[in-house]
Amino acid sequence: MKLFVGLGNPGKEYEKTRHNVGFMVIDELAKRWNTSFQTTKFHGMMASTVISGEKVALCKPLTYMNLSGECVRPLMDYYHIDVDDIIVIYDDLDLPPGKIRLRMKGSSGGHNGIKSLIHHLGTQEFKRIRIGIGRPANGQKVTDYVLGRFTKEESDAVMEAILRAADACEKAVATPFLQVMNEFNA
Repeated sequence: MKLFVGLGNPGKEYEKTRHNVGFMVIDELAKRWNTSFQTTKFHGMMASTVISGEKVALCKPLTYMNLSGECVRPLMDYYHIDVDDIIVIYDDLDLPPGKIRLRMKGSSGGHNGIKSLIHHLGTQEFKRIRIGIGRPANGQKVTDYVLGRFTKEESDAVMEAILRAADACEKAVATPFLQVMNEFNA
């Protein structure tokens, strides 16, 4: 089973914020694959389907961003999902709005959701799709910025990145991730 995990924060007040682009990609995939979410005992929302003969699960942790690993690790254990079969989608301050970057492994880069996953998975070696949200300007606090909504200027680029990230996920179901990286990092 392949597991796609979108990082974000639950609740209406966080919908469509910069920190929730991971959730937005997972919602896009659920729409494309005509599947719906159920709340799990693992403190997350999960949907599953079969794509190209492969069982695929979508997950949105409801633990809040900083505790994402507390949802993902038990889910992986329960369904016997290997770390090689997960792809995590999340926001990245170091990429401009609308840019996506795929990686096979890496540090948290200061991202607390990724720190939690690294801690709970016991490894930095899991696949990621990072979606650029840019950095705050004019001395704005990072927390206020990531929990804020996109400007009109950023919205189109970010929506395009969400669709592109969903395309990369779809391709990764049946294509080796390195090949997907080469195509989508171009």
